[in-house]
Amino acid sequence: MDIDDEFVPIGRSIDIELGSQEVITIDLDNLDSNPEDVLELLRDGQCKVWVWTKLAGEYWRRGYHEAAEQIANNAIASFKMNGNSASLSPIHSLLANIQIDHSRRAPKLILPNAREDMMTNQKSKEEYHKEAASHINAASSSASEATQSGESVVSMELAFLTRGIQQLATRHMDEALRSFEDVLAAKPSNLVALLGKGRILYMRRNYPQALQIFQQVLRYNPHCQPDPRIGIGLCFWSMNNKAKAKAAWERSLELNPSDWTAQLLLGLESVNASKDGHLEEEERTQLLFSGTKLIEKAFNANQKNASAANALCEIFVQKGAHKRALKLAERTIQFADTLTLLTEGYIRAGRVSHAEGNAIAATRYYSLATEGQPKHVLAAIGLAQMQMNNGEPGGAVNTLDNLLQAPNPQRSLEATVILASLRGSARPGISTSEMAQERTRARELFDRIIKTLEIEDGKVNGSGLSKASRTIREDMNMYLEIARLWQDENIDRTTKALQEALRLSQLSGTTEPRLLNNLGALHHLDSKLPQAQGFYEAALTESIGSENAEIISTSILYNLARVYEDQEEEEKAKDAFEKLLSRHPEYVDAKIRQAQLLHNINRNSEAHELIKESLASQSSNLNLRAFYTYFLVQTNLTKNAKDFVFTTLKDFDKHDVYSLCAAGWIHYNQARESRDTSSKGTEERRRGFQRSTEFYEKALQLDPFCAFAVQGLAIVTAEDALGALSGVSASSGEEAQRRIQNTRDALDVFAKVRESINDGSVYLNMGHCYYARDEFDRAIESYETASIRFYHGQNIPVLLCLCRSWYAKAMKDQSYPSIKTALKYAQTALHIQPNDKAIMYNIAMIQQKSAEMLFSLPPAKRTLKDLQRVIEMAQHAHKLFGALASDKSQQVPYSRDIADQRRKYGENMLRKKDDHISAQTKHEGDSQARLDVARQIRLEERQRQEALEKEKMELLRRDAEKLAQERRLAREQALEWTREARMNESDEEKEKKPKKAKKAKGDGPGSGDEGEAPKKKRRGKIKKANGEPTEEGEEPAASDEDETERPTKKRTKKRIVRDDDEEELQTGPQRKKQFKSREVLSDTDDEMEG
Repeated sequence: MDIDDEFVPIGRSIDIELGSQEVITIDLDNLDSNPEDVLELLRDGQCKVWVWTKLAGEYWRRGYHEAAEQIANNAIASFKMNGNSASLSPIHSLLANIQIDHSRRAPKLILPNAREDMMTNQKSKEEYHKEAASHINAASSSASEATQSGESVVSMELAFLTRGIQQLATRHMDEALRSFEDVLAAKPSNLVALLGKGRILYMRRNYPQALQIFQQVLRYNPHCQPDPRIGIGLCFWSMNNKAKAKAAWERSLELNPSDWTAQLLLGLESVNASKDGHLEEEERTQLLFSGTKLIEKAFNANQKNASAANALCEIFVQKGAHKRALKLAERTIQFADTLTLLTEGYIRAGRVSHAEGNAIAATRYYSLATEGQPKHVLAAIGLAQMQMNNGEPGGAVNTLDNLLQAPNPQRSLEATVILASLRGSARPGISTSEMAQERTRARELFDRIIKTLEIEDGKVNGSGLSKASRTIREDMNMYLEIARLWQDENIDRTTKALQEALRLSQLSGTTEPRLLNNLGALHHLDSKLPQAQGFYEAALTESIGSENAEIISTSILYNLARVYEDQEEEEKAKDAFEKLLSRHPEYVDAKIRQAQLLHNINRNSEAHELIKESLASQSSNLNLRAFYTYFLVQTNLTKNAKDFVFTTLKDFDKHDVYSLCAAGWIHYNQARESRDTSSKGTEERRRGFQRSTEFYEKALQLDPFCAFAVQGLAIVTAEDALGALSGVSASSGEEAQRRIQNTRDALDVFAKVRESINDGSVYLNMGHCYYARDEFDRAIESYETASIRFYHGQNIPVLLCLCRSWYAKAMKDQSYPSIKTALKYAQTALHIQPNDKAIMYNIAMIQQKSAEMLFSLPPAKRTLKDLQRVIEMAQHAHKLFGALASDKSQQVPYSRDIADQRRKYGENMLRKKDDHISAQTKHEGDSQARLDVARQIRLEERQRQEALEKEKMELLRRDAEKLAQERRLAREQALEWTREARMNESDEEKEKKPKKAKKAKGDGPGSGDEGEAPKKKRRGKIKKANGEPTEEGEEPAASDEDETERPTKKRTKKRIVRDDDEEELQTGPQRKKQFKSREVLSDTDDEMEG
């Protein structure tokens, strides 16, 4: 230390005086490990404190720690015996530093249950720090006594340094900084204080200032130990200047080859560099190898260092050497002096225990790691994994939630994926509504993951996805989870996720047939039948040779047969079902579909036999029983269907939702179709409606999302089944008001049901409600949606509803086009079902009503063509009513009496057809005559207007000709004036040019004519003939002719260029040439003068 330089003489020996005659020299380079002889000399020689301190320090420096402490303790005893305890400050400071040095090699935390690194018999850091603190306090007391007695204050400085070092070791940063500042105030170049201050600034992340201090220490002492280059490198690394950091550490290792700190830091740098994906594989391997070697050297040099143990532990974990890795992890935990290192040690111990299958130990270590750092990603993921392994999924969700949520939320894709998967899976202890919320959160988490991956992949720096992100991006199971979460909510999102999973499966070299099958099923549900067929066929091909091929191919073949059936390729569907049944004769679903195919072609007896065979083998199959109920209803065996449904509810499952809904429908239908008007019949009808409502309500209690039960109750509400339909009397006004309110309520329900089930019945019921409210346009819209989108225009009940709505609209608006549309729908229904007498009756009624409507209209609102058409239809209706009235069938769906009355009514109406035709003919004739007269008047008016327009145009033409003539005369006059002006100008030039020449030959300026204007004299120099300038007033050497060759600048006059000037413009350049030639101009001038 710097203190020694002021107390200790220069040299490697100490002289001890024994009395006044004898002096014994102790060679400091050859000290005996046993200090007894030295102690005897020190006591006998009554040596000063610096001698005791120097010898104890030398023993300490050589590693003889016990001897150093023995000497220091004897010094304290000796000086106290002599009553000179004020001089003991250096000794106490030395002992404090020795304790601090011991603490650096002592465990901070002793694991009582360590398996590989037992240290229960060693003292902890805290104990050493307590002893150091007691010596520091003693040193301070001694230094204070020395100051009061007037001794040197260097001992006080030493006490401050020692206290600062101890405070730094115990992480009391503020107190340590004050201690070092106190020393630096007295001695700014104290290296120990500077190093301590630099470390504190570095730990406070003030890297630039810390760097300056470490560089200052290096300038003061390039060979200082500990090497400030280590601190310089750490500051550069933290400021992201890794090249300079590495250079500093390499220089430190070059000067101190055995320094474990530089070895450790360079080893970690090499290991980190080996993870760079942009490097070649060989280069990365070399970096990892060299880094590992350096870390091993550093650990061998100091096996009590937690950082080296932690780095080496990770290497053994990756190698699978669990025993050595666990020992190093326990070493890291026990010697870690920072929270980060302690957490890393717990995590690695947990990983090793997890790999060994010791779930209890792994859970304990991960829990300890999260207690110290709740936001540590690896610790939280490890603990969540153990909680899942221990059957605690709720705890795992809570652990990951704490990691990813505020405050200080961590961005970890791995943790987010695990949390999303956990939230999307069923867990014990949560209700159905809570599970729905959890699934929603899971979808949101997966959306966030996909968005993050897209953003990371699209970064402009070209780095692309990290290794962890790429692993997640290529995880097929994640996309399967996403598809599962969306399958009940959004078919498009499900399809997209499965397509991505399929792409990843294909990239791996093997295509998963179940993915193809699922994609086919999604396209099948979305009515994309050709695409679904393609996926099913590809899945069937891929399933050959795969694991569980028979099970997978059976399911795929069934789906393929179903898509054939929906595409109306009944032969292919039949063959596929037969193939399935040949393999698996008891495959009930295939038998059900065969029965349905037979029912479609009215082979109901054969279909019935197939269903009975299936029921004989699987009587408790609720799906089979549901289909049999449907079959009985479709074949009009309503009583049998009712008995079968009640048998299902009584003997098999009283909570079967389908059977409850079917029972509700059967009761409602029977009550509605009842025609018994007696009091008993009315009572039975009301009870039927009530029981229907009860069944629907019970179904909703069991399944609150059962759309069919909701729709059944909405129908009960719309038709007021418990009120007017049950025979409850009410005034017509109240009944109408109640009907409007009920249909409004029912429409609200149907609108919500429409969002749940994609079925034509919903739109059909909505159309009924609109019809009951007399909103015929909206009713027609709903019926058309059901007919076109779901039934392809082939469903007779829907067509008849459209016919009824258009008919009601026509009657309300007295619209012939509307009644024509109603007739069109009725005729379409009759074309599909030609022998339906009810439809024939409706057609006759519409045709008769068409004639009645046009007969009632005034001639102005109809046409002769339409009138003739409806008369033809009325005649057809007359014949049709006659045939229907005379029908001898046992039961007909209409009243024969009413049909006969309609026939008679039509007959009476047709008697007036001639009157209507004659009246219409006369009206249209009169209208045509009036139209012709009006047309003639318009024609004459148009001809008159055209004549006036023509006359006006002729007048304008004449005015234009006159104006053109005046302009031509004006142009000729202007041209004449231009010629005269030019001739006058030429005469003036001829007069001026000869006079100018004579003036040039005269004796001077006074020889000119009096009438001529004097010329202005030119100022400046005039060039001679040879190019030399002449002075002002000197005559040039050139002749008179040369002087006159200079053309005078003519003043140009602006004038209008007209068509007649073209000739002058063409001769312009020739004049220029004549003007430049002096001989031509002179000759011309002479001739002009003559």
